[in-house]
Amino acid sequence: MASEWVIGVIGGSGLYDIDGLEDAEWIPVASPWGQPSDHLRIGRIAGVKFVFLPRHGRGHPLSPSGINARANIDILKRAGCTDIISLSAIGSLREELAPGRFVVVDQFVDRTFAREKSFFGNGMVAHVSVAEPVCPRLSTMLGEAGRRAGVDVHQGGTYLVMEGPQFSTRAESLLYRQWGCDVIGMTAMPEAKLAREAELPYALIGMVTDYDCWRDGEDHVDVDTVIAQLRANGDTAKRLVVEFAQALPPVREASPIDTVLDVALMTAPDKRDPQLMARLDAITARVLSAR
Repeated sequence: MASEWVIGVIGGSGLYDIDGLEDAEWIPVASPWGQPSDHLRIGRIAGVKFVFLPRHGRGHPLSPSGINARANIDILKRAGCTDIISLSAIGSLREELAPGRFVVVDQFVDRTFAREKSFFGNGMVAHVSVAEPVCPRLSTMLGEAGRRAGVDVHQGGTYLVMEGPQFSTRAESLLYRQWGCDVIGMTAMPEAKLAREAELPYALIGMVTDYDCWRDGEDHVDVDTVIAQLRANGDTAKRLVVEFAQALPPVREASPIDTVLDVALMTAPDKRDPQLMARLDAITARVLSAR
C-alpha cells in the first residue's frame, strides 16, 4: 500500500543534530524497553517528515555497548517512521576505502556479545530473515544522494560489528580482512536486526575515519584521529540528508520489509506472555491487528 514517507535518521559519532529541519523540536518519547539514547528531533525537509535520533545521545554520553538499541528502534516506530537511514563512523579494512570516503553497506558480520538483540523471546517467539539486512531501495537512494552532495561513495560492502569500546588488536584486524569484511564499527548491530523485526526498511552509509590497525606503517587509530575526520565529514553528511529528502518520490510504495512479521511469529495466541506482548505493542501492532 502506498503511503507518505517518514524517515528516521540515526546519527552516529559526531552527528548530534541535523541541519535543514523546518519547524523542528526535540520531543521525548517513552519506550517500554527502557531509556532511549535521547529525545527525538522531529521536523521536515523538502516537505518530508524526518525524525532524528543521536545514537550516542547529545554530547556522546553513551558507549557502543551502552546504547539501548531496542528502545531506540521502538521510539522511531512509535513516532511513525516508515524507513530508517543510519549515518555511522567506520574504520576501513581495505586500501581503496580511504578516510573521507563514504560506504553504503549491504552486509554485516555481527561479533557483538553484550547486547540485547531481539524484541522477541520466551512468551513470544519470532524469527525474521536478515539474509539481506539492508533495504536495497534506500541504499540506492542514499548512494545517489551522497554523490549529489559531492561525496566519494562506494556502493556496497561488509561491515564487521565489534563489541568495543576498545579498538581492534592487529591480529583481529587482519583476521577480519581475511574474512572478506570491508569496514569495521561498533554500533550497526543489533540496530539493523531490530529494525527488521520492527518492519522498518533500514540502510546505512558509513563515513570512513581511519584504517583501523591492519595497515603497515599506519598510526594506530585513536580518538583524535576519528574526531578530526568526523568534523571533516559532518557537514557533508548533513548535506547528504538534504539531497536524500529532496529526491524522495512523492509517494512511498510498499516494501516487502513492511510485512516481514506475517511469516515470523511462532508462538500460539494462548501461549503468549501478556507482559511481553504489552511491550511489543508498537512492534506487532500491524500484524496482530490484521489477524
